[in-house]
This record gives sequence, structure tokens and C-alpha cells, in this order.
Amino acid sequence: MSVKVLVVDDSATMRSLISATLRADPEIEVVGQAADPYEARQLIKQFSPDVVTLDIEMPNMDGLAFLDKIMRLRPTPVIMVSTLTQAGAEINLKALEIGAFDCVAKPSSYNPDSFEQLPEKVKAAAKSRRRPLLAQPAPVKVSGGYAPDGRLVAIGSSTGGVEALITILAKFPANCPPTIISQHMPPAFTTSFAARLNTLCAAAVSEAVDGARLQAGQVYLAPGNMHLEVAGGAVRLSDAPKVNGHRPSVDVMFHAVRRSVGGRAVGVILTGLGRDGAEGLLALREAGAETIGQDEASCVVYGMPRAAYERGAVAHQLPLERIAERILLATNARSRAYAG
Repeated sequence: MSVKVLVVDDSATMRSLISATLRADPEIEVVGQAADPYEARQLIKQFSPDVVTLDIEMPNMDGLAFLDKIMRLRPTPVIMVSTLTQAGAEINLKALEIGAFDCVAKPSSYNPDSFEQLPEKVKAAAKSRRRPLLAQPAPVKVSGGYAPDGRLVAIGSSTGGVEALITILAKFPANCPPTIISQHMPPAFTTSFAARLNTLCAAAVSEAVDGARLQAGQVYLAPGNMHLEVAGGAVRLSDAPKVNGHRPSVDVMFHAVRRSVGGRAVGVILTGLGRDGAEGLLALREAGAETIGQDEASCVVYGMPRAAYERGAVAHQLPLERIAERILLATNARSRAYAG
């Protein structure tokens, strides 16, 4: 059975481009096009689409307001389609927090192939699980206090990762273990996302800078379009070719951690489409590192964690809500007993 999609954009040219891209996939049926949210609302009632693609900036009602109405009144997977500006990035992050499945950039001279993965994302969205964003997570209570033992934490994530990373990092104490993150995200998004995480977390979260020293209490997010590696106790950024179709690549990060610190690490793989990270996480586990995978029930897309689990890379498969606790358990120099 084909995936039914409604395309919503105030530009007729963009509606035609999105529709043509999706119709090229025989498993997708574009059931309608709408120029504004009011027209879209009627078509949603008429066709009950499996997925909606939604522009951010539209007349009569902006995309965020309409997304909020969809999530509250008729929950449907939504993929936001927007320009890659800094302001647009901040709006898209709000969309992901409201409940959008993913965000895709409109094609430009800088990024002409941005729709390349749109059909796969639409099909993944149709199968996805949506959960309301959790309330602000309380920090994990540590019996005897928490002191980092020097281990490095490396987290890889993709679709659904915004919610997952907020859930985990908001539970970290201010003196959390040094943590590096590769999240599949366009370049304009990562600066805003790091700033957003920094406001929600006790630890200091920043977009990674080449040469930054890895320190407790610091979380480093890979910039969009740059691989994040580590060497000599510092962050290393690279614009080497994409791996598994991604830059940053989770596999690149995990393999670098393996080379740099061996088993003195905790590798975590979260919700996401595809297989990126599976081989690197296996290398970490074989080196003696603790490895954690998000379980199927709590994933928006059980792709990356599934690939890692089936490869034998995951030592502990856990619900999202328990991952922060497990990370701190593995990296606490003072106590292994947790409460709360």
C-alpha cells in the first residue's frame, strides 16, 4: 500500500518540485497540494494523509501554528520544508520540539540535492512513532554524589534525536562526563540547537570547535557538515567525504573514539534512520567500552539502534528515559548506586 502525502507550501513551484520528487517513488502517492493551512486543513479531512510536508513561512497562518494544531487535533507525521537560514533553523528546532518528524531544506545553490532523501524520510515518517515531548526531565539523583571518572561519552543520533538528546542531557549534572555528539542535522541548525541545549542543561553545551579540550562539564555538538573526531584529548573537526551518506557521521566519531581512548568510553546510539554508527559502536564494544542503544519502543525511528543491536554492538538496550542514568552509572568515580 502506498504512502499518502499532502504537500503544503505557498509556492506553486515548490509544491510542484516536492510532488515530482515524491511521485518518482512508486511507494508514495501525493494525494493533494495546498497553498495555505486553511486549504490544507480541508484536504487533511478529505484524504487523511499518512504524512504532511509543511512549509514554515506561509500566508494566513504560519507553519508552526498549523503544526501545533495538527499535533493536538489530528496527530500526523509532519516533515517541515524550509530555507536554511539561521532564523529558519531556530523555527525548525521549535517545530521538532512540537512534534515534527524531521526537517528538510529547500534546494539551493549551496545544497542542490537537499531533496535526495525526502522520499525515504516520508516513508519512514509513515511508520514512525510519535510521543508527546516529555516534561523537563529531572536530573538523575546520584547516591554519594557524582564525580566523572575520566571516561569519554560519545552519542550518535538522527531523526528523533532532538527530543532524545534533550531528554538525556537535561538529566546530566553540571560536572557531567566530557560528552561528544554527532547528530545528523544541516549546518545552519547545529548552532541554534547547541544554544537551545545549553539553556536546558546544567552542563555547558556548545557547538564543537576544532582543538577544544575535552573536559568534564562540557558537551560538544558536531557542527553540521563537519565530522567530529577526537585525538590527544581534544576535539578534531574534519570536512572529509561523507560516510554512510552523512557528515557528521556517527561511525566516524565512534571509530575516532576507539582509536583515541579505546575502552575508556561510553558509546550511545539513539533514534535515527539508516545504519550509521553500527560498525563504530561494535568497534567500541570490542575495545571494552560500555555501549548503549535506545530500545525500539522509545525510538521515533528504530533504524540506527536496530542496526547496531543486530550487529552485536549494543551491550545495554534501554528506554530513552533510562539512558542518562546508565551513562552516569558507567562514568561515576564515587558511587554505582542510584536512586530516583
